[in-house]
Amino acid sequence: MLTHDAALEWISRWDRQQEGYLPDREERFTALIDAVEALGRPDPLVVDLGCGPGSLSARLLDRLPGATVVSVDADPLLLGLGRAAYPRLRFVSADLRTPGWSGSLGLDRPADAAVSTTALHWISAADLPKMYGELATVLRPGGLLLNGDHLETDDATPALARLERTLHEREAERRFAGRRPEDWRQWWDAVTADPAFAELHAARTTAGADHHGSESPLLSQHVEALCDAGFTEVGCLWQRGHDRLLCAVRG
Repeated sequence: MLTHDAALEWISRWDRQQEGYLPDREERFTALIDAVEALGRPDPLVVDLGCGPGSLSARLLDRLPGATVVSVDADPLLLGLGRAAYPRLRFVSADLRTPGWSGSLGLDRPADAAVSTTALHWISAADLPKMYGELATVLRPGGLLLNGDHLETDDATPALARLERTLHEREAERRFAGRRPEDWRQWWDAVTADPAFAELHAARTTAGADHHGSESPLLSQHVEALCDAGFTEVGCLWQRGHDRLLCAVRG
């Protein structure tokens, strides 16, 4: 049985391994939530796309306790962790690559914002326009997409792209001084070896939820797909190296 306290411990360990790839992760979270708060509603309706175990969703509710956050992911194990750890959140199992995913959200009004961190690069460039197009149907006019991710510019500015990655690597070296936390693979090996996750791991295997490589790593892929989906303004609100917070305004 996965207990509340055990789930919180595993999510804390998840957060540490994520910080190994994202030394400015908390700063990016803060900038993203600042943007949601700047919408001016004490009770925003927010959809967290590719929420994982709910790290961003939980931080949103801590800052904006009047918010309604609908947290969406396709990974049964990560959803199980989130449900055990954060009973105030509503988790939805849906694959963003499958048309019709928005129908499972159960929204009673258009969303004020959709947010995501380090998740949407798993969606292929071919699937991005469809996903963003469907997202536009559930956002209110003027609503925001806020996507924090490693987004590269090698196709447009290769020299700058190399410098961006160098800045990121230097910051990680300073932050961790050669003592990096466990990596993504080590975390997954450890969590799936825990007997408390046997049922969730079996469900994850059946669902084929494992990821292999980045499918849409380029900033231009996301900008083009968002513009095609009817978002009228697209730009970066925050950046450190190639780690960006991309914002798009629904027209």
